[in-house]
Amino acid sequence: MSEGLSRRRIGTPRSEADDFTDTGNAPTPSRTPHTPEPSKIEKAPLLTLMEETLLLGLKDQEGYLSFWNDSLSYVLRGCMLMELAFRRRIRIGKDAFTGMTSLGDRHLEVISTNPTGEVLLDEALRVIKGSDTPRAVSAWMDLLSGETWNIAKAGYQLKQVRERLAKGLVDKGVLRTEKRNFLFFDMATHPVQDPRAKDEVIVRVLDTLSLPRSAAIPTRSQRGSPSQPALAHYGTAQGLTNGSNGSGSGSGNSSRLKLQPVANSRFYKNEENHKFALFRRVCLVAAACAGSVIENPLVHMDMETRDQAVARAEELMDVYGRWPFKKESPLYTADIGAGEAGDLMVEEVVAAVICVLRKMDKLI
Repeated sequence: MSEGLSRRRIGTPRSEADDFTDTGNAPTPSRTPHTPEPSKIEKAPLLTLMEETLLLGLKDQEGYLSFWNDSLSYVLRGCMLMELAFRRRIRIGKDAFTGMTSLGDRHLEVISTNPTGEVLLDEALRVIKGSDTPRAVSAWMDLLSGETWNIAKAGYQLKQVRERLAKGLVDKGVLRTEKRNFLFFDMATHPVQDPRAKDEVIVRVLDTLSLPRSAAIPTRSQRGSPSQPALAHYGTAQGLTNGSNGSGSGSGNSSRLKLQPVANSRFYKNEENHKFALFRRVCLVAAACAGSVIENPLVHMDMETRDQAVARAEELMDVYGRWPFKKESPLYTADIGAGEAGDLMVEEVVAAVICVLRKMDKLI
C-alpha cells in the first residue's frame, strides 16, 4: 500500500441480479437454468470475502499488512473467484473431459456480465470474459495474481489489489487513511475506523472454528472491561465448543458446523436468511488459513487452542475443497446450499478454489 491518498471511484450500484427473492408460484419468464428459484433471500453482503480476509490480516492501529506475508495476494484472487461464483457470474464449464479433470484444473466460463457494484470484481470479470481461451481455476488464480513467468500474460494481472481493497473499505467507513513515515519515504496506511466490522468478522471466524465468542479479548475498542470481552455483546454461540473456554479444553474438531447469527449485526443483518451464509463462513476460514492470517484473532489464546483451531480450518478445507463434498465427514452439513442446479454450480467453483488453496505451498 504505497500509492498516494486518492480514493477509488465508487462502483456501479449492485445489479438487481444480485438479489433473488422467493416469488412463490409467480411466473418468471426470464429465469435461466443457472438462476433457479431459491428458497431463501440471496443478497450480496456489505463486506466481500476479499475485504473480510484483508481485515483479518490488517494491523488495527498501524493500518498495514505484514510485510512478510507473500501468500495473501494469491489468496485474495481466489476470494474474487469465489465471490463471483456466489454472485452467479461464473461457473465451471462442462465438456466430455470434465469428470476426468482434477478439480482445480477445470476451466471457468462467464455466465453473466452484469456489474456487481465492486470495482475489483467487475475488473476480474472483464478479464475472464475477455480471455481468448478457456482457462482453469488454478490458471486464473496464477494470472490474476501475476504468478507467471510469461510476459505475454502480464495483462491479466490485477494490480494494487490490497490498496484498492483498503480504499474500498475507507469508502464503506470501515477504515480511514493516514500517512506514515517509514525511514526515507511516506506510505498511506489504513487503520481501523469502525471496529464493529472487524469484530463481526472475528465472531464469524470463532464460530466456524468452534471457539466460544467469549474467548475474544478487547484489543481495539474500550467498550469491554477485562471481565467483559469486546465481542461478547454480539451474543454467545451455543453448542459449538462442548464446554471449551478457549484454554484448549474443548474437543473442537468434532463439533458440528452450524450457523450462529451475529446479534446486533451491522454488516450481516438477517444473515440466517441468506443463502450460502454458512458456506461463506467456511470460505472465509479457508482463505484466512491459506493466507496465513487465521492466527491473528487467536494470538492471545494458548498454543493448544490455536493448534486445534488451525487443525479444524484445515479439516474444513479438506471437506469442502473437493467435489462432491466429503459427506462422510462430521464437519459436512446439508445446510450448505440447497441442492438446486444453480446452487451446485456455485458450490463447484468454490470447491475448486478451496482445492487450489490447499495446494498453495506447491504453487507459490
